[in-house]
Amino acid sequence: MKRLGRVSEDEIISEFLRAEFYQKEFDKDRRQFEQIVYRPNLENEAENSLRRALLYRRRATMWRELPADTKWYEVDFTPEDSERVNVFPRAQWRSIARGNFRAQLVAEKIRAQFNCRGPSPLALKIQALLSLMEHEGPRSTVLLIGLDEHRPLTLLEGNHRFVASLLLPPEIMLRRIRIVCGLSPHMEDCCWYKTSLPSLSHYLKNRIKHFWNREADVSRWLPQAESSAPANTLTGTAAGASSAKSD
Repeated sequence: MKRLGRVSEDEIISEFLRAEFYQKEFDKDRRQFEQIVYRPNLENEAENSLRRALLYRRRATMWRELPADTKWYEVDFTPEDSERVNVFPRAQWRSIARGNFRAQLVAEKIRAQFNCRGPSPLALKIQALLSLMEHEGPRSTVLLIGLDEHRPLTLLEGNHRFVASLLLPPEIMLRRIRIVCGLSPHMEDCCWYKTSLPSLSHYLKNRIKHFWNREADVSRWLPQAESSAPANTLTGTAAGASSAKSD
């Protein structure tokens, strides 16, 4: 694996939000914000602030744990590099990993369920993604975090897509996903990368400190974004959203 170039944090937040925008937390105003999510203008600071606030609605606790000096790089990823990638050590991945979070191993465990009677919901989701990825389509971004490009990496966003891609032929896998890594020499302080008493203590302190999460308040940035956006983007969809809510 080698670094190809820096990627701005604004672009990372945009990609992360795009992948999360189907979630229920955005149901109430998805129509209002879909243009700035799916057609981002990364040169517009008001839009960038609004996208950050939207992402924080769902992922504030995750994002705050990343070291302040994290830098993002698009990388030239090879199938061999997948041996150093671990799935996110939480939620549904814990039950199937059973302590070994290597993405390659998890993918093989899921593959073994495909022909079993009563596969798990996780296996069904991976199988559906695999069917989609076998056909030509847009390349999606997967986010990894680590100390550097030479040591183990953990999936931050795109776990399902990455695991599904591991079940594809290597030449197809590399056409389906774009790998971006968030690297910091302090990444072991992040509980999403390394679970330890100090990293969990830091997480708990942050949860208490930011209990009232005003960073997810989109109303702070909406006037600026509306004034700087073309009429057919945010402002137009905002009007559409208002009429939709009144129906």
